Formats: sequence, structure tokens, C-alpha cells
Amino acid sequence: MRPTGDEARERIAAGPLPDAESIQAAFRAHGYVADRAVATALRLVLALEKPLLVEGPAGVGKTEIAKVLAGVLGTRLIRLQCYEGLDASTALYEWNYPKQMLHIRLTEQSGEPAEAREAEIFSEPFLLRRPLLEAITQERAPVLLVDEIDRADEEFEAFLLEVLAEFQVTIPEIGTIRAQARPYVILTSNRTRELSDALRRRCLYLWIPYPDFEKEVRILEARLPGIDRRLARQIARFVERLRRLSLNKAPGVAESLDWARALVALHRDGLDETVVDQTLGCIVKDREDWELLTAGAAEPLKGALQEALAEEPDGR
Repeated sequence: MRPTGDEARERIAAGPLPDAESIQAAFRAHGYVADRAVATALRLVLALEKPLLVEGPAGVGKTEIAKVLAGVLGTRLIRLQCYEGLDASTALYEWNYPKQMLHIRLTEQSGEPAEAREAEIFSEPFLLRRPLLEAITQERAPVLLVDEIDRADEEFEAFLLEVLAEFQVTIPEIGTIRAQARPYVILTSNRTRELSDALRRRCLYLWIPYPDFEKEVRILEARLPGIDRRLARQIARFVERLRRLSLNKAPGVAESLDWARALVALHRDGLDETVVDQTLGCIVKDREDWELLTAGAAEPLKGALQEALAEEPDGR
């Protein structure tokens, strides 16, 4: 007998190490359909305290894994969004210069020695904790999400590797700060560039592909409990067909969910040519893809729609 969502959450929170089935049930209670591979990878994250590198196409739920894991564990989610030019100070810590300057002016006439005043402004009250330092200084292990690590530079990747190796940082004015509780680390990548072998060796690995038809239907029904089953199956079949085309930006699960929410908001219980034309912007986000799908007689769209409408009316 499968555990319910509440039972699974209690089992995970109380310990010992939860099994994959309990993780699946807890994620399902949060609206995330996790297959066995995802649940097993997360079980190893909890057991081995190793980072998990999750790769896959955009929009398949990589970031959501960290968000749901934090909810299941009842702990804090700390997110570091990566981008080109991200440096150590932005990710680790900075000094609050305006506060330091104000303190200097207010204490100019205090009579304190310059050395004492300098030591005071380079103390913890003047420290701005950025995501990595924030994660290290939590009393209870948080979930640290390093999102889209492939967008960061190789230099930052090397710096991150050092932090993940020891979970400690040295601030010259304060000293070494060690993690009170090791964070559960999830890194995501859309593979816009190749990551280093050193980072890959440091991490557990999980590849998340586009879901198959049945899984996508379950995802739609989990995230939108009131959706008509026939509509959910038509959306999943239509999007599955689009992914087989040579598109620059194939629609991910995020786009499927956006489209489903839009159709539910429009009180639609099935697809037709008119509603597909009116809501195409929910799933097609690239001009060249748009032109490919809508040019001439729009055969690719018609083919996808015909395949979607071939679903049995009772949704079996």
C-alpha cells in the first residue's frame, strides 16, 4: 500500500532515510510527478549529502525539484540564479558600504581608536550574506538551488567547486565560517555550455527528458486538479507532436501547464483550430517556430491537432 502524502512527509521529516516510494508520494502531494529515477536520486542526495546535477531541456521541471524538496523537508529554499559575469562576491558576501559609511560618520567624535572603529565596521552586523554564505550559516540544513549553472563563467564554476568541497568560507576580517548543517544542493543546467569534468565528478547526476504522453497527462492533472481529462490528454498529445518537429524552442512542461491554465480559464474542454490559433503563444515562444507552424496551410499545426483529436472521447 502506497503511503499518502501526509504520511510520506512525516516519514521523511522524522527519519530515518526515506525510501523512494515515500519520496514519490510526498512529491505527488506537492503536485510534482516524480518517477523512480528522480526519487532515487533525491534519496541518494539525502543519504550521501552530495550535490545533485540535474540536466535536461528547458521547462521540464528541473528547478521545481529543489522547490518541492524544500517543501517536503520543511526547510528553507535558498536560490542562487546564475548568469554570465556572476562573481564570488555576488554569490558569497559583500560589505554593507552605506551602513559602514554612516557608522563612521556617527562615531567620528566618539574618541574610539581608529583600529577599534575599523574592526567594528568589518564585523557581522555589517555583512551582507549572499546565497552561498546564507546556505552555509543556517542552523537547519536548507536546500541550496544553484540554478542554470551553465550560464555562469568557468571561473565561477571553479570557485563554486571549492565551496562545495568543504562547505566553509574564509572572510579575512572575520575568519573561517563552517557549515553548521550541510545544505542539500541541487544544480540545474540547460546545457548551453559544457560543464567541467571536475564539477560533474563532485555531483550525483540526473537527466530529465521531456515526459512521455502518459506522464505529461499525470503532470497536468496533478497541477490542475479540476482539468477535464479529455482536454489534458489532447494537450499532452498535441505538445508531444510539436516536440517531434525541428523547432528552435520546443515547448516544455512549463508551456504545457501555461496552455492548460489558459484553456481552463477560457472554459474550454477540448481543442479545435480556433482555440489553437488564439492561444498558440502559450506554447510557441520563438518567431521562427511561429512562422514555421503558421506559414501557408499551417500543415504542422493541423497534423498535431488531428493527432490530438484522435484521442477517444472518454479519455481512455
